[in-house]
Order: sequence, then structure tokens, then C-alpha cells
Amino acid sequence: MKIPRFMIAGTHSGVGKTTITTGIMAALAEAGFNVQPYKVGPDYIDPTYHTMATGNKSRNLDAWILDEDTVKKVFLKSAPKADIAVVEGVMGVFDGSSGTVDLGSSAHIAKLIDCPVVLIVDVRSMARSAAALVAGFQNFDPDLKIAGVILNRIGSERHLKLVTEAIETYCSIPVVGHVKKNAGLELPSRHLGLVPTVEGGDLPKMVKSLAGQIIEGIDTERLVNIARNAAEIPDETAAYYIGALSSGIDHGRQNVRIGIALDEAFSFYYQDSLEALESKGAELVPFSPLHDQALPGEIDGMYIGGGFPEIFIQELSQNSPLMKEIKLAGTQGMPVFAECGGLMYLSREIVDFDGNGYQMAGLVPGSCIMEKKLVGMGYVEAESLSDNILAPKGKKARGHEFHYSRIEPSKNSYFKYAYRLQRNRYREPVLDGYVDGNILASYVHHHFASDPELAERFVQNCNNFKKNRLRKCSDEN
Repeated sequence: MKIPRFMIAGTHSGVGKTTITTGIMAALAEAGFNVQPYKVGPDYIDPTYHTMATGNKSRNLDAWILDEDTVKKVFLKSAPKADIAVVEGVMGVFDGSSGTVDLGSSAHIAKLIDCPVVLIVDVRSMARSAAALVAGFQNFDPDLKIAGVILNRIGSERHLKLVTEAIETYCSIPVVGHVKKNAGLELPSRHLGLVPTVEGGDLPKMVKSLAGQIIEGIDTERLVNIARNAAEIPDETAAYYIGALSSGIDHGRQNVRIGIALDEAFSFYYQDSLEALESKGAELVPFSPLHDQALPGEIDGMYIGGGFPEIFIQELSQNSPLMKEIKLAGTQGMPVFAECGGLMYLSREIVDFDGNGYQMAGLVPGSCIMEKKLVGMGYVEAESLSDNILAPKGKKARGHEFHYSRIEPSKNSYFKYAYRLQRNRYREPVLDGYVDGNILASYVHHHFASDPELAERFVQNCNNFKKNRLRKCSDEN
């Protein structure tokens, strides 16, 4: 199977990966290519820029949360449908979950899907030394196929000539493009990274402008040639993974309707997680905690993902009719699953960076307090402390956390923690989240493709609630 593809990776974080990758994706899409985007790692926001640039849902390739087979399934599920697949790396190309192995790194993913790499190098204040830097990356892992280099922060035409000659002479790798220093190519950001595209504003215009500026200095034809020269994927390999995708789908299952919070405040969802729920029989029905006064009709469960509720805290707190309905549904037994921003929304209040409290839905008996430094960041393994709507007691699931708030249980309240977290970064166990029967809320972001049983159990719990709801309606009639 021929799948044209390349990865854009960097020597380090902050080298300009997302800006340049988004511009290249948009330029290829404008040139008429059907581009399928991907992001290495657990990031939610960068993929929204990919989707805006290409019109296709970006997918996460994370070799720590997902096993290697699942990474290949996720890639082969979507890549064959496009003209070209473009993968954005994470951090530096060799940075992953360890200092000694490449697990979870861009290099790991590139080798898993046999993908040529285009390396972005920040060459500000260097010339011939850039060749030494590229040679180091080239020789560090000979199995990684570095097929081209993009130079960022070029100061002048002479600077470009010096750096290009050095890299192409000593490394025998073509320089396929450059971005000038002070080019004004910068996407808006805040405390958790880039501003999500769901917030709209001038972001669509910015992405279009990026494409126009990027194409001036980058040879997209050479990038397309790199993609087309990527190794073929053996037909039997492709058939195995593509066939495995449909093996867990139960087409005879009774459908359930799950309300999913989706607006400017809540947008952090993995596309493959949503499709995992759908494959188990769920119809996902969007609603907006910001704008809707009521929940969608006849839903059997709720999924409130992550986002930026702290940015829209006042608007959320003013929509009391919806919060009252959410609390009533939860207390009446509807399965409610919330991640990070969703946990914050379900708490009794959010206390902002200035110490001001705003009332929230109140299904979780505690306050979420914003801190001015990161409280949790990185990969985690979550062990369920009791049976819940996703997993039985003792089951472990991999995920990640990234939050500036902490949960403080209310005084004199019954607060039952959901998970014992083993943090990959520091290894110390901590308690996290809240569980009470049909309610599960925590700071952990799950990826249902990593363990389809999580999606299976959630949908089954929603189905049980549906049966009870229909039985009750029948009895009343």
C-alpha cells in the first residue's frame, strides 16, 4: 500500500513546529491535496489547528498511552483515504517518556509507521554549526530517516546560503525551506498552550495567512516528493491492521444517546475516543454548557471533556438552568463522565486566579482552585479505587494530566476519590478525582482507543440507564 507521508519534527520545543506544520498543511490543502493530519503525543489543541488547515480531523499518535499496534491502527484507519499524511512531532524529535529509550517520542512514531522526517532547526545566531547540530540528530539514531531540513529564523540571504551549504555539504540532507526571523508567524497562546480554534475570532484568517507566508520560503513540491518516496506499507500488514479495526464493532447493539459538552469552553476530545464510543453503539449528541439552557432530549449519559472553563467562568456560572438540569440528571442516576475541565465544571465552585469563587454544577462536593503554576502535567497510570462507570475496581488505565487547578473537598462532605495515580514523571502515587455510583470525574484524560473496554463499559452503563428510563416511562403510562 502506497501512503505518501512525512513528519515535521524539531530539534527542541519552541522551534516553531505547530506554526510551520499548520502553514504547510494549509498550503498543501490550498494546492488541492486531501491532507490527513496527525499529532504525536497527547496534545488536544495543536490538532484543532491541523483540522482548521485541512478540513480533516487530526488524530493523535501516542505510543505511551496507546500500544504500538493501536498506533498503527489509528494511522491506517485514516491515512489511506487521503492524498498525503502529515504528522506533527512533539518536543524534540527524540524526547519521550524516558531519557534512555525513545518510547513515546516523535522518533518512535516515525519508525513505527516508517515515516520520513523533515527536521526544523532554529538557526538563529549560527551558521556552519547548524551542520554539526543536524549531523548529531542524523547519527544519533541511524534508523530514523531524516529526509529534509527546514531552517527557522533565517536572518538574511547570506545567512541562508551559509547554513544551507553547510548542512547539504556535511549531512547530505536537502534544505527544503526556510522561515525568516521576525516573520510575524506566531499563533496566540495562554497558560495551557495555544488558544483553541473553537474560540474562533481571527484564527481562521491567521491560518490562511500562515499558508501564504509559509509557501514563500518552503518548497512544497519537494515535501510532496519526500512524502511520495516514503516506503510502501506491505499489503498484508495494512490488511491486518485495517481488518482489526472493525473486529470490535457490534453492529447489533442497541444505540444510546450520549450528550457531549462541546463549545468554546469544552473541546478537548480525541477523535478516536469518540469513534470508539460510536463503535460500541453510542450516538454522540453535542450540547453547549455556555449557550444551551437545557440538555438534549432523551440522552442516556453525559461526557464532559476538558477545555478552558476558567476562561469562561463567569458565563458558565450564569447559565444556572443548564447546571441545575445536569445536577438533577446526575442525581437521578444518569452516567456522567468528566475529564479535567469537566471535573471543574461539575464541582461546587471554581475559584479563579484572583481568588474569586463562581458556582458550578455541584455534582462533585469540592472546589476547584486555580493556581499560578502547574499542579499536574504528564503521563499517568490510573488505578480505579472502586467500581465505576468506566472500569472495575483495581483496573489500571493509561492517560495524561495537564492542569493548573486542584480539587479541594468541601468540609463535612462525603468525598470518595476515584483513582490512585502513578505519575510517570515523578513516580509518586497520588489520589485523584471523584466517584459516586454513576458519577466519575477526574483530572485524567483517557484515550478510549487505548482500552476499548472503557468505552464498552461506559456505553453499557448508559444503556442500563436507558432501559430503566424507558421502563419507568412505560410504568407511568
